Amino acid sequence: MSLNEKITADLREALKSGDTLKRDTLRLLDSAIKNVQIEKKKRETGLSDEEILEVVGRAVKQHQDSIDQFEKAGRQELAQKEKAELEILQQYLPEQLKEDEIAEIVRGVIGKMEKLQPNDFGLVMGQSMAQMKGRADGKLVGEIVRQELKKSL
Repeated sequence: MSLNEKITADLREALKSGDTLKRDTLRLLDSAIKNVQIEKKKRETGLSDEEILEVVGRAVKQHQDSIDQFEKAGRQELAQKEKAELEILQQYLPEQLKEDEIAEIVRGVIGKMEKLQPNDFGLVMGQSMAQMKGRADGKLVGEIVRQELKKSL
């Protein structure tokens, strides 16, 4: 079963069970997927699971940013709603890597580079994220890349 089929099946199930939070969250996700399909002119073929993971990842990041903003503004009720929606969305992401696994990948990328410069952060970050393909949070990877670059220089 493709990721798109799983999301659609879960949406149908949420509609039948009356789970409004899950229904609304999955409707927004389904809409975002369809918007990307139209954008990429893939209406007939649909998006690949990898492309759908990118859409889910963007939605997760938006929810994380919203949670931060709501908590800073003292709007705990809205932050709680965003957290509940975030939990639903995270079900569609692959299992996230642990910090030590991320650090190992980053060290591998750094080890392959010939001459390491202090401004190679973007290069190391790009290659590391490409290897992780949605299995790690970009903020966490960025922190680990900074730490590993300091050790290597």
